[in-house]
Amino acid sequence: MTDAPLGRSAAFKVLTTGYVGSTGPGVAATVSYLTDAGRHLIFDPGMVASPEAILAPLAALGLGPEDVTDVVLSHHHPDNTMNVGLFPRALVHDHKVEYRGDQWKNRDAEGYELTPSLRLIRTPGHSPEDITLLAGTPTGVVAFAGDLWWHSAGPADDPVAPDRDQLRASRERVLAAATLIVPGHGAPFTPDATTPR
Repeated sequence: MTDAPLGRSAAFKVLTTGYVGSTGPGVAATVSYLTDAGRHLIFDPGMVASPEAILAPLAALGLGPEDVTDVVLSHHHPDNTMNVGLFPRALVHDHKVEYRGDQWKNRDAEGYELTPSLRLIRTPGHSPEDITLLAGTPTGVVAFAGDLWWHSAGPADDPVAPDRDQLRASRERVLAAATLIVPGHGAPFTPDATTPR
């Protein structure tokens, strides 16, 4: 059995490609936009040089912050969450809760479907609360994996991961479902035999 969503109608665009320096101090998140079934999602609106790095490419799609219906946070590190406030009307999803305004609703992310083409799964490893958004598109399943991979090269041995065995298991789970991976701080990549496990 695969974790892949049954639907294949989602579309996505990377709004800004992130980066991470080997010695710091700069870091930026890869921030993505997804749409399906009338919903407009932002994945990991984290640290960027300026909010315009997110809002300008979104505007080029004909959308403003008020049009965003959902924000998905892969985990709670500030470099992946810093700009969530740009989307005050959105329903915000994490590993166990949905938030809007001053309200929240408890629900487990594991297997949660935002639409038939957009499914959340728990993928702990980089942090205990990591989740991945699997998007069924006409060309395959895209995994928005947060920091399971910072970029296509991994890192192979994530120095932040509290449990490397758990990280490896989550990476294998995503690799079993996805044809394309959008990492936390780099460009999308097609996984192959050299992809860090």
